Amino acid sequence: MNLEEKVYKKLMEVPKGHVTTYGDLAKAVGLKNGQRVIGRIMNKNPYPVIVPCHRVIMSSGKIGGYAWGEKIKTNMLTKEGIRIKDGKISDPKIIHRF
Repeated sequence: MNLEEKVYKKLMEVPKGHVTTYGDLAKAVGLKNGQRVIGRIMNKNPYPVIVPCHRVIMSSGKIGGYAWGEKIKTNMLTKEGIRIKDGKISDPKIIHRF
């Protein structure tokens, strides 16, 4: 299994209504300081309907980037019941830790 597949498989563990951070996802697949690598992998996600890359946020709680735009990512997260204020997750308890 290559790195991308490992990342996508691990991300599938994040339940609807929760998010994880680029850093936590990197650590979960054995990458130290791999946040940028995770970001590039999320940007290339060939299965966005199946692999929920919209559930990956910045460690600061900010939404972060998304291949189809931050507004779409915000809308998707909001539909999952996640509250966002000023581009930031308002409840840190929903951050999934592996």
